[in-house]
Amino acid sequence: MTEAATGVATYAIPPTFLGIARRDRAAPICVAGIPLDLGTTNRSGARFGPGAIRHASRMLVDGAHPLHWVDPTQLPVADIGDFAIALGDLAGSLALIEEAASGIDHLIALGGDHSITLPLLRALKKRRGAPALIHFDAHVDTWPDNFGQAYAHGSVFYHAIEEGLVDPRRMIQIGVRSPVPRAVHDWTAARGVVAIAAQSVHETGPAAAVERIVEVIGDTPVYLSLDIDVLDPAFAPGTGTPEIGGLASWQVQAILRRLSRLHFVGMDLVEVAPAYDTAEITALAGATLAWEYLCLLGLHR
Repeated sequence: MTEAATGVATYAIPPTFLGIARRDRAAPICVAGIPLDLGTTNRSGARFGPGAIRHASRMLVDGAHPLHWVDPTQLPVADIGDFAIALGDLAGSLALIEEAASGIDHLIALGGDHSITLPLLRALKKRRGAPALIHFDAHVDTWPDNFGQAYAHGSVFYHAIEEGLVDPRRMIQIGVRSPVPRAVHDWTAARGVVAIAAQSVHETGPAAAVERIVEVIGDTPVYLSLDIDVLDPAFAPGTGTPEIGGLASWQVQAILRRLSRLHFVGMDLVEVAPAYDTAEITALAGATLAWEYLCLLGLHR
């Protein structure tokens, strides 16, 4: 139960995700912050994302989801705080993140930059095997390296595919629109990864995107990785690598709301960088999309 249920004003709710008081790492669903941005290649600052997302999430405790009629604060979910990182050491931080995630049954991770997804998938494969993947992003993130850094945030899914952490034939990317080397594009497509460009979503709508997602994923357990820069900078200015022409927040929300039939096994929400935000709109978008995911889980409990 949240403090909001006892009549505490929104602004006075405790600074956990949705004001959740539970801290037990053995909870069926855990929310954790991962304040790491050593893998960024443009603007840093995503290390402050977990706190901003938690702060904005206080807007979401007034009742149940208006479509699913799920109140995620009533689910067996705990906010277990932030994972430790190794200061100034990207490889060391990834190892610490993998270790921290290894004992958690179902994790919702608040980043941090997109490099955090790699150790989360490493931990997940050890527990459950390689999942399918739904990846919302402006970027393909399958570069072999970024400016000489092998584990920067633009290389996370190159390594995930090479290490067998995901099934690329059950991997779909939504919202991609940034410049990309042709060799990187061709390598990704050759592995069987399906891409739905942002322009395609604009032209055909969320329902068509959902149809393609369901076709690719099938009934395979699936992980959701959501980079906030999938949204157009008009809806998410507070991010490190913004790209124009992105999805509107309602489009991503509409897609997620239609994925209730899928078997999700974990999620991360990354690249919220509050120093570049305006009126918390990016942090609120991130918090709301994580809330939408929790409501999907609630439909199956």
